Amino acid sequence: MQISVLPLGALETNCYVVADEQSRACAVIDPGDSGAQVAKAIEGLGLRLEAILLTHGHFDHVGGVRALHQAAGGRVYLSEKDLGQPEQMTAGPLFYTDLCGEGDAISVGALTFRVLETPGHTPGSVCLLCGGALFSGDTLFQGSCGRTDFPGGSAEAMYASLRRLAELEGDYRVYPGHGGETSLDVERRYNPYLREAVRR
Repeated sequence: MQISVLPLGALETNCYVVADEQSRACAVIDPGDSGAQVAKAIEGLGLRLEAILLTHGHFDHVGGVRALHQAAGGRVYLSEKDLGQPEQMTAGPLFYTDLCGEGDAISVGALTFRVLETPGHTPGSVCLLCGGALFSGDTLFQGSCGRTDFPGGSAEAMYASLRRLAELEGDYRVYPGHGGETSLDVERRYNPYLREAVRR
């Protein structure tokens, strides 16, 4: 598995290009607001886009979806539970081809992404597990977690989602929607929000 990160836009949203090195098929996780830039990066890496996976529907994560889809193809996966988000948070109607939810497995070449529903930042926030990687969107950050004061956010749901991540078996490399990567074991030990979630 080859993982490339592209920090995009004013909010430096992390877009991840995750490739199966043998088949050269790839998935893009959260193309930010820069679909054309992501399409160019995929072409430069010699990859073929099969799936665009959205951790949630906020504009800084999904603004570039339509342009990327038009330029490079790929099916677009979004949680149905984010379809009710107000358009000021999504920058207009959300674009997708497929809805995904808890336990779904999305195949890209030899890679499989497993969907975990982790509401709190938005009702339809998801994390994606692939091998030893956890793509956590705006649920879990290095030393922090996503805001819950936007429309549809819930502190109670966030703590439940963080507790669920803390209780996953084993360690994962964590690739968040903003900021640097980390590991689940490090966050279990030092992240005050994750520690509080476990205590509840």
